[in-house]
Amino acid sequence: MIGTATLVSAVQGGSADARTSEPAGGPGIVDASLAEPARTVAAAVDAKTEASRTRAEATRELAAAKADTTVPARSGDGRRIVFSESRQRVWLIEAGGKVTRTYPVSGSKYDNLDPGTYAVQSRTEQATAFDYSGTMRYFVRFTTGRNAPIGFHSVPIDNDGRLEQTKAQLGTALSSGCVRQWADDAKALWDWAPVGTKVVVTA
Repeated sequence: MIGTATLVSAVQGGSADARTSEPAGGPGIVDASLAEPARTVAAAVDAKTEASRTRAEATRELAAAKADTTVPARSGDGRRIVFSESRQRVWLIEAGGKVTRTYPVSGSKYDNLDPGTYAVQSRTEQATAFDYSGTMRYFVRFTTGRNAPIGFHSVPIDNDGRLEQTKAQLGTALSSGCVRQWADDAKALWDWAPVGTKVVVTA
């Protein structure tokens, strides 16, 4: 026979199975073994969002730099060509400081040109790449790199007759050492810069 005390206990407390069916942490408590993966996923999402935001900001900053046509500070004086490596842009500046022309270019993707003051050394209207990979026009040289002259010239044409880059890619460093220009800009610099013209390269 079941005693009275035992019966009352069973009625008030419920069965052992009923008691153990409650979550281990009690009502409303999330199991820690489930919370940790959730926190990990949330952190990963936050990191991805932050990375996307950082890339977007970098893209906006680069676009702003490309669009900035102001002459770089501390870029010399007098009649000169100014080339900014960070902004990938060239300025043709008259003796009085007036900018005759400015345009985006594609300089070297390698660290082979130091900021400083140079001068046009020689000019070749039709030139061949140092490795014979193609040709370019209006080559205006102002220094020499580790294994070849460095200067301004048109976007090269490879041996299959194709331009090595598009006009839209100007403003991005893509060359092996020289400063690539679109054809009309290359011709303008050629006409403007005889041997001896000052060239200022800024970082």
